[in-house]
Amino acid sequence: MRAKQVLIAVDQLLNTLLGGWADETFSARCYRMNWKILVNIIDTIFFWQKDHCRESWLWELERMDLPLEYRK
Repeated sequence: MRAKQVLIAVDQLLNTLLGGWADETFSARCYRMNWKILVNIIDTIFFWQKDHCRESWLWELERMDLPLEYRK
């Protein structure tokens, strides 16, 4: 679980360095912004996860990256 949290943090840092929101993954941002080329590239990289970018965006909407105490 700790490794997953570190990977999410690195992803969010990358997104922030590229001008995105601090608490959003790059995959979710690509889907939200409808950047189809990047979505296709990222979804291909994460081939074992169906619709990785869309699922990342849904994950953000449901605030699943937050500790249980912060989720509504």
